[in-house]
Amino acid sequence: MKYDIKPGAVIHGDCLAVLRQMEPDSVDGVITDPPYSSGGQFRGDRAQSTRDKYLQSGEIAAEYAKHSFTGDNLDQRAWMSWSAEWLSLAREVTKPGGVLAAFTDWRQICALCDAVQWAGWVWRGIMVWDKKNARPQPGRPRQQCEFIIWASNGPLDVKRNAPYMPGIFTAPPLSGEKRQHQTEKPLALMRELVHICETGGTVLDPFAGSGSTLAAAILEGYTAIGIEKDDHYVTVAQRRALEATKTRLLEGTQNV
Repeated sequence: MKYDIKPGAVIHGDCLAVLRQMEPDSVDGVITDPPYSSGGQFRGDRAQSTRDKYLQSGEIAAEYAKHSFTGDNLDQRAWMSWSAEWLSLAREVTKPGGVLAAFTDWRQICALCDAVQWAGWVWRGIMVWDKKNARPQPGRPRQQCEFIIWASNGPLDVKRNAPYMPGIFTAPPLSGEKRQHQTEKPLALMRELVHICETGGTVLDPFAGSGSTLAAAILEGYTAIGIEKDDHYVTVAQRRALEATKTRLLEGTQNV
């Protein structure tokens, strides 16, 4: 089975299986927030549910706290091997000169940089998401940054149809009442980041989660496709993609 890329499509399945069935050279960029398998110094810490690893005590009663996501309990070597596999498959469906932007944290940044290169991408650098409001910790720096590894599928044309971009993005994490996923990225951040792809191109998110990448891409005039394994989040991502499509169409009507 081959998957057609349609605006706002969310494919329900494991990305390793779905990517193998997608047409080669069919997307312009991959922008994603994969499971980090992080959140602890020891195996026992990493093996906890994401609800226990990533949420504060005051968030446990929230709706999004009820839906832990899978794939976040590998040790670092297994995680790096798995990352290299999905990154290799993602590169095959990306057009030559297309780009990758993948989130990670400080624990996994080196492993992800290695996996990106093993998968055949040309590693281009690291962008920073400055979350600003991270909790202060006595006697140590605040953990207020996450990182975005970016790369290209082969040479990158300096004249490609994409704007100038910052290397540091500043946006606070979503507050609990606005969040739909335990590790959801702010829509404002993602609306900036999607411009790493050529204007009007197709953006793929193999770990769609609550659909922030899809919504951001659609609102910014891109075609978006997501892959998501969890039933609950397929529904959430589909709803957000539809809402973004309606908003985009309404904005276009108002500008006529």
